[in-house]
Amino acid sequence: MGSNANFFLIISIVVSFVAFIFAGWLYKWVSKQPSSNSRIAEMGEHIRKGANTFLRKEYTVLAKFSGVVAVLIFLFLPSPVWQGNLWENLTMAIAYIAGTAFSAAAGKIGIQIATIANKKTAEAAQKGIHGAFLCGFRGGAVMGMAVVGSSLLGVALVFILTKNATALLGFSFGASSLALFAKAGGGIFTKTADISADLVGKVELGIPEDDPRNPAVIADNVGDNVGDVAGMGADLFDSNVASMAAALVMATALDGGIGQNVSMVFCYAAIGLFASIIGVAAARMGKNDNPTFALNSSTYITTAIFGVLTAAATWFFGFRWEIWGASAVGLLVGVIIGIASDYFTDDRRPPVRKTAKASESGPAFTILSGVSYGFLSTMPALVGIGLSALISYKLCEGIGEGYALFGISMAAVGMLSIVGMIISNDAYGPIVDNARGLAEMGSLGDKVLEITDSLDSAGNTVKAVTKGFAIGAAGLTVIALLGAFISEVNVAAVEMGLVPAGQLFLTGFDIMDPNVFFGMLVGAAIPAVFSAMLMLGVNRNAQRMVEEIHRQFDEIPGLKEGKEGVDPEYDRCIEIATTGAIKELIPAGLMSIIATLLVGFIGGVTAIGGFLTGNIVSGLLLALFMSNSGGLWDNTKKYVESGANGGKGSDTHKAAVIGDTVGDPFKDTAGPSINTQITVVSLVSSLMSVLFLSFSLIR
Repeated sequence: MGSNANFFLIISIVVSFVAFIFAGWLYKWVSKQPSSNSRIAEMGEHIRKGANTFLRKEYTVLAKFSGVVAVLIFLFLPSPVWQGNLWENLTMAIAYIAGTAFSAAAGKIGIQIATIANKKTAEAAQKGIHGAFLCGFRGGAVMGMAVVGSSLLGVALVFILTKNATALLGFSFGASSLALFAKAGGGIFTKTADISADLVGKVELGIPEDDPRNPAVIADNVGDNVGDVAGMGADLFDSNVASMAAALVMATALDGGIGQNVSMVFCYAAIGLFASIIGVAAARMGKNDNPTFALNSSTYITTAIFGVLTAAATWFFGFRWEIWGASAVGLLVGVIIGIASDYFTDDRRPPVRKTAKASESGPAFTILSGVSYGFLSTMPALVGIGLSALISYKLCEGIGEGYALFGISMAAVGMLSIVGMIISNDAYGPIVDNARGLAEMGSLGDKVLEITDSLDSAGNTVKAVTKGFAIGAAGLTVIALLGAFISEVNVAAVEMGLVPAGQLFLTGFDIMDPNVFFGMLVGAAIPAVFSAMLMLGVNRNAQRMVEEIHRQFDEIPGLKEGKEGVDPEYDRCIEIATTGAIKELIPAGLMSIIATLLVGFIGGVTAIGGFLTGNIVSGLLLALFMSNSGGLWDNTKKYVESGANGGKGSDTHKAAVIGDTVGDPFKDTAGPSINTQITVVSLVSSLMSVLFLSFSLIR
């Protein structure tokens, strides 16, 4: 291993431990904040228990699934075990298990801090917005530091122990497969509860959003944690690992082992985490009392620090400036995608306000406006992803053979370089959402609710930005994984004697080839089918929960009137959401993987090239559309609730709630799960490349 690479691997491990130490300090700081309200403590404990119960049941199911997959990997990957590659297959299986374990740990850490920070934030809001903001943000930052620290540490350790970039694909597949099911399961849980609570509480009975009389209110708050904290943490852990794995597969191919390009990947990743640590430590609310501005400015500060430090490292260590340019383009486009998402989802911008105005004419116009603006919002992001891929490709193609695709992979690494800050901002959202609910349940008064509403609105806006960022990064990552797939096929083709050494079996994919076109059409259909399966799961589950809420209001005397000492059976709703989510989470993910295998074994590696291309384009479009439409509807509802266009209880408000109900599974179940789905099928394709070459029906 080159001395430079050794140095950067050690630096990566050191920076990872610095992130863990910082996360520990943040955890202690949040835990030490005062809390004395017994009602908030009681309701917070319900939320903590519900979240941990769901996570335990979900992880039990996923552990069984992962065990079966690990056995299959041992038997067949990277080539059948009976062909004599026992150690390689065992390494791949262990790397896969490690990926699932690291990803699961990221989710668990997030739940632990989020269910403490929500209570602390609610009570801190009694003293003002500044302390409450810091509680929510630093709680989210524990998640950010832990997720990115563990992803960098995991990749570095796998690389040191195996010295094999292909094993990283196994590690990444472990992270991605767990993220796919965790995001889907958490998304189904959270939106089942959210939709049910809103439809019965707000629309039918006209009671407040987090009224403790509503039997689904605890399940709704649990859902914020299992969907937006644990699921999102696993999702961004997966994206970060996948971008590094794709870059390292190509870097080792270019270096002919381990050298300067590998060093650059680890150097930039370590600087990105370091920049995020500084950005989180410096985050404060200014005198303008605007939490959205505070969150966004922290992101821009982190971006600037990363740009300056990577430029200095490129100069000092003699890295190629073209590759630095590619990573800088990726990061810049990530920020642009975030700004575009912000425009279409922020309640200070025209799209939200025009949708609120349209809602005065009824829910049909709410839906039409949201769908239209959602489709419009995809253009800047897709053009941005396309331009970043094109510019990074052109910047690096002059360096030599293979560097053009490596440039795209480094653009993905650049875009995800500040993922520590992105996760901190994203996890802040569900924490302050929970805090708002606890403030209402604890009867802390209108002034506190006003503060928590302000924090929650910022969380929704920034969450739309971070989702756009995550989807954009997934887009570049899967384009890079397509390059990794071509690399894996070309290496395997030489080893199998299909082409002589020095020649390439695949250089690209001709869409006029019917084999490629077949794969492309099937691949384009998968994200739509996947989304439909998840949203139908939410639909079925929410109908069951609505029936349960009606039953409790009908059968529990004094519940509807709010008599003292009369509490709903919160656990029944949590059980319905848990059982339904676990039942629904496996089929959609399994369908995506099985479709990939079928296309590969029917049409071979050329059909898979088309399949991945169709999947990427269709998946990015749908993911951006659903995330932004959902965010727009959510903030339209909040804008109306703030007093605009008739305010709470008006017909406009009811129309906006219906829009938000449609948008919930868009933005929190299907939309953010698609980017994980396209990553998973890309990794499956790379891992199965040898088998697709050997056993396809069409050659």
